[in-house]
Amino acid sequence: MRILSALIFALALLVTAPAARAEQSAWDNIERIVVIGDLEGDYEKFVDMLRQAQLIDADGDWAGGQTHLVQLGDIPDRGPNSRMIMDHLMRLEPQALRADGHVHALIGNHEAMNVEGDLRYVHPGEYAAFADRRSARRRTAFYRQTQAHLRQNPPPSGVPVFDDAFRAQWESEHPLGYVEHRQAWAPTGAYGRWIATHESVIRINDLLFLHAGIGPAYLPAERDAMNEAVRDALSGQPDPAFADILTAQQGPLWYRGLSLNDEAQETPHLDALLGRHGVSRIIVGHTKRAATVLPRFDGRVIITDIAQRPNSPDPHAFLIIENGALTTVHRGQRVPLIAATHAQTCEYLARIVAIDGSSSPVQPTLAACRSGAESQAATTAP
Repeated sequence: MRILSALIFALALLVTAPAARAEQSAWDNIERIVVIGDLEGDYEKFVDMLRQAQLIDADGDWAGGQTHLVQLGDIPDRGPNSRMIMDHLMRLEPQALRADGHVHALIGNHEAMNVEGDLRYVHPGEYAAFADRRSARRRTAFYRQTQAHLRQNPPPSGVPVFDDAFRAQWESEHPLGYVEHRQAWAPTGAYGRWIATHESVIRINDLLFLHAGIGPAYLPAERDAMNEAVRDALSGQPDPAFADILTAQQGPLWYRGLSLNDEAQETPHLDALLGRHGVSRIIVGHTKRAATVLPRFDGRVIITDIAQRPNSPDPHAFLIIENGALTTVHRGQRVPLIAATHAQTCEYLARIVAIDGSSSPVQPTLAACRSGAESQAATTAP
């Protein structure tokens, strides 16, 4: 019923308009880059990392000068405050530009899911954040639209009985704020339009940044072609050459091979991908492999999506790149991310474990590194 209602709502209320276009996807000679992975509606975590990176002042305004902030997508879902994160990013974008810096809010699969109406992972707090004194009236109007649609387009089981039980179930699936949430995330809504102005894949210096990865099927694709195709699809005008780019498992919003596949087997593809884009490293989010920033392939792939152990504090780990040197900020402490060899990767992980203490959730990753194998623990839910 929720998916049906989303489709009805889209048909009844939305008129798709072309999104604004970004104009640049590559930058050179950038001295300082701050990289933040998946945020999943955690505004407090976001602000804490901005402060640790000295990107904002006491009022939350840009203080990062010429720094480039790269947020790797998946702002929404699983947490309640993605609206606050997006509003803050919207505020920082022009401020950073005026200081010759830049804010890159890349498109992840969960941004695309929200625009398209796939709401499986939306936290109840997300809807509540949109509710106001007129929400009940808007929801009632939407309920009547749903009734009219079902009467005109009966499902195979027939027109449902619109009794109190049906209404109660429908309202549980469409809480107050749902209508406003869908309006805001629509291609013509405030957040839908904003998302569609962004890139999916960018290059800064000799580094490639994107949410998930690029699989073999997308290896020949130009960076700008992928970016344009994602924006077109989000705006309801998909490019036939990339018709499934928002959902393709080898596309830039979903591919997990760089994070999960056996390194020996994936290395030929990684080599080709690095050469194709003229970079030395690829930095991604999307897949939770460790409770800290994790290097793979001798540091040629860096994963910034952080796995949090249940009932334990998030380490608020993120990446800073200054004049080519990589540093992980983990629980507020800086650890040089030097991983050009297997031994250096293990040493890096040992320093992270030392920060956490004996119960470190990174301990299994370190143990696997020392044994010459990779820990297979990973979160691969959408």
